[in-house]
Amino acid sequence: MVTWFESPADAVKRLADVGYLADDDTATTVFLAGVLGKPLLVEGPAGVGKTELAKAVTAAADAALVRLQCYEGLDEARALYEWNYKKQLLRIQAAGAQAWEETHDDIFSEEFLLTRPLLTAIRREDPTVLLVDEVDKTDVEVEGLLLEVLSDFQVTIPELGTVVATRRPFVVLTSNASRELSEALKRRCLYLHLDYPDADREKAIVLSQVPEAGERLVEQLVEMVGRLRELELKKAPSIAESVDWARTLLALDAGHLDADVAARTLGVVLKHVSDQERATKELRLARTS
Repeated sequence: MVTWFESPADAVKRLADVGYLADDDTATTVFLAGVLGKPLLVEGPAGVGKTELAKAVTAAADAALVRLQCYEGLDEARALYEWNYKKQLLRIQAAGAQAWEETHDDIFSEEFLLTRPLLTAIRREDPTVLLVDEVDKTDVEVEGLLLEVLSDFQVTIPELGTVVATRRPFVVLTSNASRELSEALKRRCLYLHLDYPDADREKAIVLSQVPEAGERLVEQLVEMVGRLRELELKKAPSIAESVDWARTLLALDAGHLDADVAARTLGVVLKHVSDQERATKELRLARTS
């Protein structure tokens, strides 16, 4: 079993070295996922750093990232593997009078196999992080495809046999909780819930990414983002959008963030017209109060 991190403290340090500021709960769960060899299910609202955590583990461990982006309609051919049917057909035509048994064995071989993310991660011999991103966007049936991989780290290909991982990948599944995942899937994972950070932690995150913004401006920005998240919005500002806002203010040479500056730059953090209208109304009330 590969040791990804030596301890929770080691996880905190190495993740911070690659720009991800993990709290104790996150670092401990990441450490345990590596030690126990269990997949890590990270759930929480969009924009809290779930995908970035997988990328940070990849960078901290000097591993390769294999990503399966989930979506409605994802099937086995896109997640596991499929056969190169066009190439198989050409080989069958070229075989001519060759016996079917020989042709069958020939076309169902490695030469004609197209590996997709799950099988690619299983077959890799170097350190690998498998990111199954937004698993809640898939159909329930797709979870069944994951169970064999997450239980035994193996994939069965009827024509070739069972492929067993020689080196288990570090598996991260992310979910925005748009639907409830099956108990069978959850049972195979360690669970971590990420939420928006408190003001002090978000300030530290933004300063780590945009140190030239300065503490005072970042304090104002984090306070404003917090107020926006308290509104009933379609999509609250993410941490990445907080960072983008700090860079925007620097580009505009804004020394402070007041209601007027915020109103002019809302498009950086709010991407729905209704959200911008609601926020603008709140900012207008703040100016007159």
